[in-house]
Amino acid sequence: MSSAILGPREASKFIASRSKDVKILADGIKHTAQKIFGLLKNKEAVLDVNRWKLNELNPVTEDDNAVEWVFVTDLLNFSFWCEPNHKYMVRCYGKEWTGYWSLCAALNRAIDAKVPITNPTFYGNISRDELDHLFRSDSSYPMPLLDERLSSLHMAAKVLIEKYDGRFVNVIESCNRSAKELVKKVVEDFPTFRDETEYDGQKVAMYKRAQILVADIWACCGGRGLGAFDDIECLTAFADYRIPQVLAWFGVLEYSEPLLELLQSDHLFNYGDRLEVEIRGCTLWAIELLVQKLREMIGEDKDLPDDLPMNAIILDHFLWDFRREHDNETDKVPFHKVRCIYY
Repeated sequence: MSSAILGPREASKFIASRSKDVKILADGIKHTAQKIFGLLKNKEAVLDVNRWKLNELNPVTEDDNAVEWVFVTDLLNFSFWCEPNHKYMVRCYGKEWTGYWSLCAALNRAIDAKVPITNPTFYGNISRDELDHLFRSDSSYPMPLLDERLSSLHMAAKVLIEKYDGRFVNVIESCNRSAKELVKKVVEDFPTFRDETEYDGQKVAMYKRAQILVADIWACCGGRGLGAFDDIECLTAFADYRIPQVLAWFGVLEYSEPLLELLQSDHLFNYGDRLEVEIRGCTLWAIELLVQKLREMIGEDKDLPDDLPMNAIILDHFLWDFRREHDNETDKVPFHKVRCIYY
């Protein structure tokens, strides 16, 4: 096995070139890019950094408090899938929130109750019973992996207090506007972000949560201030379980019959399984190909500015929202299920 770890972009290309049970379809890339381009040109979809702020649960400010909220959210942003009719749910702002948004709703509910949940001095000492209360469900089903979330909070608080004067903002400022350096520092200092495994004798990294943390800071701040990164294009999309689902629905990804049978039978994969790695790796490389195609189409269109932003973050945000907004259709395609702390 090679000792060098391939980063997400290089890893995804490596995996896609060797994948046995997941294929990226050229026609799917072309047709999906045309569909998204049409929505973009007709102004039927927001595809830019501001899309992140469309959800009312996300912060509207771009200050230190907003960034600390983003850090805690992405520190706990893993494994929110539930079985049908067994969903963890939180009521907030007159609505019922499930999936990832249930986490955001629970955090906002705590903040509205004057609980300093984004302060590492507080969450570094929080007990399991206290966390269970703050993340209490408004359905009959609790938040998954509560013990792992408690451990993540305690670990992160210890690092922040010992190395960064108790502020994640100081981690950002130590990276000199480099998204690549911030991902590297997060992975090194906070082990629960260390999304690394092995495929075909090669160490590969997906860094889903580390990358989405940096991307969320960028989006929260509109690419300004604490979210100003000179190399934001270095980030790939985020290898979770919903983006592969929507790409398969669009016809970008094709699964082998044995893999499809496992998905349809609600098979629970282990983190690092070959099939799981192929799904995630091919997803990232497919997004790279879609971004490349969309950039070509934008550049060739006389009605659109040549510098219209298009990157993996923007496309990931659009596809993730699209899947949720069209779940009656997209949920006809099964998603792969894994219980782990990495996504």
